[in-house]
Amino acid sequence: MSRSRALYIRNFVFGVEDSLVSTVGLLSGIATGQVPHATILLTGVIYIFVEGFSMAVGSFLSEESVEEYAAKGNVPDRLPILGSVVMFISFVAVGFIPIVPYMLWQGSVAVTISIVLSLFVLFLLGFIHGKISHINAASRAVRMALLGGLAIVIGVLVGNFFSIN
Repeated sequence: MSRSRALYIRNFVFGVEDSLVSTVGLLSGIATGQVPHATILLTGVIYIFVEGFSMAVGSFLSEESVEEYAAKGNVPDRLPILGSVVMFISFVAVGFIPIVPYMLWQGSVAVTISIVLSLFVLFLLGFIHGKISHINAASRAVRMALLGGLAIVIGVLVGNFFSIN
């Protein structure tokens, strides 16, 4: 596999996984904390754009650092920039998956659907990753969903502990 293709796959998987895990964890925690519905939606939308940009910048800087280290000097920015674009687009686009249920429903129904939908997409991402990497797809799917599920649990626990009501 070419270095550029590996870079794009890494940024795509990282962007999708991090967006789903952190967004659903954040939204679940906030919703559990009994804040107004509009606050949940606003927080989610702001979060995916700010964090998507932050992840893209982090991707660019880290990929550029690796390239410079390997080359022992300055390198063209093309690959790190394209990798950061993949990161941003994957993070923001997939970030709407856990937000959409809050656009359609409220309360525990929105929380439950957001969590289930996000876990399903994490499972699917793990499965696809396994297939692409020629690794046991089922084990990768379960691993991705379980590890992502831990962030949801953390969000809910923290939201319950620091509930404002």
